[in-house]
Amino acid sequence: MTKKLPLYAKILVGMLLGIIFSIVAILLGWNGFVSDYIKPFGTIFLNLLKLIAMPLIFTSLISGVAGLSDITRLSRIGLKTILMYIATTLLAVTVGLTVVNIINPGKFLSEASRQDFITQYSIDVSAKQELAANVSQRSPLQFLVDLVPENIVSAASNNTAMLQVIFFSLLLGVAIVLVGNSKADPVKNFFLSLNTIVLKIVDIVMLFAPIGVFALMAALVVEVAGDSVASAGEIFISLGMYALAVIIGLIFLIFVVYPLILKLTTGISFKKFYKAIFPAQLVAFSTSSSAATLPVTMEQVERELKVSNDITSFVLPVGVTINMDGTSLYQAVATVFIAQVFGIDLTFSQLLTILITATLASIGSAGVPGAGMVMLIIVLNSVGLPVEGLALILAIDRPLDMLRTTVNVTGDSMIASIVAKTEGKINLD
Repeated sequence: MTKKLPLYAKILVGMLLGIIFSIVAILLGWNGFVSDYIKPFGTIFLNLLKLIAMPLIFTSLISGVAGLSDITRLSRIGLKTILMYIATTLLAVTVGLTVVNIINPGKFLSEASRQDFITQYSIDVSAKQELAANVSQRSPLQFLVDLVPENIVSAASNNTAMLQVIFFSLLLGVAIVLVGNSKADPVKNFFLSLNTIVLKIVDIVMLFAPIGVFALMAALVVEVAGDSVASAGEIFISLGMYALAVIIGLIFLIFVVYPLILKLTTGISFKKFYKAIFPAQLVAFSTSSSAATLPVTMEQVERELKVSNDITSFVLPVGVTINMDGTSLYQAVATVFIAQVFGIDLTFSQLLTILITATLASIGSAGVPGAGMVMLIIVLNSVGLPVEGLALILAIDRPLDMLRTTVNVTGDSMIASIVAKTEGKINLD
């Protein structure tokens, strides 16, 4: 009995077939056929991703925050843990924005190819520049005003208002925790169940991913390359530089930032820490799921780093829910890369929006494969970028997902060690 191909392998096959088909279509002049009969399947896949983005962020955030019922009993540890997780996520996004702006992977496309992208997706750059100018004339605190919705139903019907939905979701989740009795349990259980159902919908949508990737890649290459196969090569070079930017950012986090923070806060050496959590990193790399890795992570942090169980049993599960350093870094890099591909210069306020949105979206990311890609739509919508750019990065998402999940698990273990140190719950001897 032959073993079935895993989903990521099917997606890679879809990508390769899409590339091969696009080259054949260019050589045989099938551009019209691809546009009329292949591209619609890619559009359907994008619509499915956009369809599930709002329900996923809504249910994930509410169920995640509401699940922190122990925070009322362990308020000091809970607040400390959450603040540290948010701080490292902000740091990860900052690293991602820095790396992608230094490497500029989108600049490896020629101006002609970039103009083709702009033409194909009707992006009015001048209109965006005018909008940016209007934004610069507003109050410096207008961003905070825009964060709070006046009508949650209206905000939920608009994919560009994700930050407002995130704000309401956090507010509702906190309220559930503060009520903290049997009256809140039905609402809490409802959102936990709804989140499980939404995650199952994500699984169903991802089953369509190989076909969607095939259609998106074939249509994208044909539309941008036109009649020139050489132009298609620029896309793949630019994509390779994007992957390099993500990898460099993740490596910098895991080998520079984390060891430095650990050394300064706990005194744990680089060698001891990574020797202790290496088994968990291997599981995270192979499964691309920080949730599935959680039992191994807890065992290694307790047994090898000597962190007490009352710390690991609280900090690490919370980390699976709200700490996604690798995912948030990848979202920042991907968003700027897509902007560069489409020839859009992001303003400082837009970069700030990416910083905050990627941080909050990562809090709502489920610890399962593929959820980060759905959350990326939230970040793209927050700065008005076309989600069609996902076609470029979706094909290589799985190997990068393996790496960023490893970073996520490492960050969880680091925070658990720091919290344990501050609480006197770690045996450094």
